[in-house]
Amino acid sequence: MRKAFSSLMKEIQSGKFVLTGELEPVKTTDISSTIAEAKSLRGYVTACNVTDNPSSYAAVSSLVSAYLVQKETGMETIYQIRCADRNRIALTSDLLGAAVLGLKNVLALTGDHTLLGDMPNAKPVFDLDSTLLTGMIRRMVDEGKDLNGTDIQGSRPQFNIGVAANPNADPIEPEILKVVRKVENGADFVQTQVCYNIDKTIEFLKMFRIFNVPVLIGVFPMKSYGVAAEFDKFVPGVNVPKELLSKFKKVKQQQIPKAEKREKYDQINIEFFAPFITELKKSGLCAGCHIMSVHYAEIIPKLLVEAKIKRAVPPKIAPSPIIPSSSS
Repeated sequence: MRKAFSSLMKEIQSGKFVLTGELEPVKTTDISSTIAEAKSLRGYVTACNVTDNPSSYAAVSSLVSAYLVQKETGMETIYQIRCADRNRIALTSDLLGAAVLGLKNVLALTGDHTLLGDMPNAKPVFDLDSTLLTGMIRRMVDEGKDLNGTDIQGSRPQFNIGVAANPNADPIEPEILKVVRKVENGADFVQTQVCYNIDKTIEFLKMFRIFNVPVLIGVFPMKSYGVAAEFDKFVPGVNVPKELLSKFKKVKQQQIPKAEKREKYDQINIEFFAPFITELKKSGLCAGCHIMSVHYAEIIPKLLVEAKIKRAVPPKIAPSPIIPSSSS
């Protein structure tokens, strides 16, 4: 068992059923709404992912956002870093910066092609993929060296490394092999793509448990029919169940006050996901759930009550490093 540097990893290793959340900063110079969302999740989840240009839409730096969220709220963050936009030099530089800023969790991602984003003319990089990036981070942590074997001055970075997996892949075997390569390269934990089918999810977990790496299953409570329909249409490898999508559509079509509509959306999510989370916990096959309720934080406390999940104890985050100002 590798060393746990983060509160998240310590919670996972303790055997508790762990919940993580997701924060998605946008194209802005003001992340006050992201900080407010992190504050509202404190005590309900152990840590929050901070996304890195999701779907290749350019957004405020995940490194800066992860640091400021942790500094301002005490919510531990999982810093996402992807290969689509950076070569190994830039990746190394950003990871060294994350170490200086005291971040302890990194989620290594390949990232979506730039053609999918809001700047389709941008040149994609993909110097590394998520597997090679995982190995690079592991070498930084274990050996204090970069990918070429050059020593890193100062103390070694202290990261627990997460990677992604997709239990919805069909066939599933190639996906299992991809994740195994990431584990062999040094992953500490796995967070999955959104799952809706409990039987398929359990099957994935049974196939994967031989590798003895903790898995957090992704769930996605959807704020509205528009969010559900867009997710179903545009996110590759995932489909919202037709029956669930139909329930959202019926609520959208009702001529009722906005507050009442919101309550109905909440109830649909609770009725679907609370039993799903309960079944996952009962299986004993996963370390917890990654709840991707982006801009919909208010659903998480309701889900926890219905699924009978105890609230997380807010971790004690060490004071953020003092970043010296440059001499004038």
